Amino acid sequence: MFLQIHFLTSYHASLLNRDDAGLAKRINFGGSPRLRVSSQCQKRHWREWMLDQTALPRGFRTRHFFDRIVKRRLVTEGMDERVAHDLILRLSEQLLATAGEKTALDQETLVMKQPVLFGKPEADYFVHLIQEAADQGDSEAAKTHIDEQMKQGKKNFRILLEQAGLTNPAAGFEGALFGRFVTSDILARVDAPVHVAHAFTTHGLDTEVDFFTVVDDLAGDETGAAHANDMELGGGIFYGYVAVDVPLLVSNLTGCERREWAQQESDDARDLLNLLIHATAQVTPGAKLGATAPYAKAECVVLEVGDTQPRSLANAFLHPIDGRRKGAHPMGLSIEAMAEYMGALDEMYGDDGERRFVSLAPIHHWSRESEVATPLQVAIDQSLEAIFGER
Repeated sequence: MFLQIHFLTSYHASLLNRDDAGLAKRINFGGSPRLRVSSQCQKRHWREWMLDQTALPRGFRTRHFFDRIVKRRLVTEGMDERVAHDLILRLSEQLLATAGEKTALDQETLVMKQPVLFGKPEADYFVHLIQEAADQGDSEAAKTHIDEQMKQGKKNFRILLEQAGLTNPAAGFEGALFGRFVTSDILARVDAPVHVAHAFTTHGLDTEVDFFTVVDDLAGDETGAAHANDMELGGGIFYGYVAVDVPLLVSNLTGCERREWAQQESDDARDLLNLLIHATAQVTPGAKLGATAPYAKAECVVLEVGDTQPRSLANAFLHPIDGRRKGAHPMGLSIEAMAEYMGALDEMYGDDGERRFVSLAPIHHWSRESEVATPLQVAIDQSLEAIFGER
């Protein structure tokens, strides 16, 4: 069972996502350069917004998990800082060694060389384990206790956590949605059920370089600018696409086997999917907020639910939309192209059992009579009901 999200959002002059040279990210598609917003950029902004919207435990994707989260909690709760440091070092070295990262930690600072996603439930467990070890008496006994716990985990991170009674999402709801990768320890990984495409403009690239200056308020009679610089600005209509493997999401959230997803409690999965769809439609993946105010909401969202393999509608824009046509609305042309391409695929492959729900700003028209445009929340509720049934 898959949920697919297609959305079209128009942004005015902005710099949504920059490359290493400070220029707007771009991609060639259909022989034409387009503006682009990376999947990593989109997911980052969606996660940050969703953090404030759900009570599910969160995750921490950071190099500073052991020094700024685990150690600080132990010291705050009364443990001697040196003792906490030594026991965290013992635990983290063995823990990361199970993931094939034997030299992944700085012994002086406890900072990891690579960011790793750990969840709050995991942080709670590590704090408890170290406190339990410290209660064994001397330093050697404490370290031996940690070693024994690791041996019981059979050198595997997930087994260790399962023995501690932790159920998914141990890596937080972000891990349940977007996965967690741990080098070599395949059973500690969490596969990502949410697959996000890079968004790109439905039309050709259209940017310009904005030259700007800074005036010195206390310069007196001096002339000229105190500072001068430039940045690339671009605007356009972006097509975004997300595919969600619903059984895998439920498995990540509940710890069940993937094939048993339909028999599980679905409230958490429903809530996360509801938030995810809202995030794709209304959360801006924008940089240069103070200089461009790049806030916009999608004017067209199409949700698809079904068991067949997902497919992007990006090829609807393989030939760039020409927004210069007299009397034509660029967003309307993009919506029309997407609807026509969907119809063409239906004619080619026949009825594949997909159920589609469309949300559209009333100023636009959806040409496919088989789908009636509704407010976004109605479309979301209908999609979730098609997946999970009535609440």
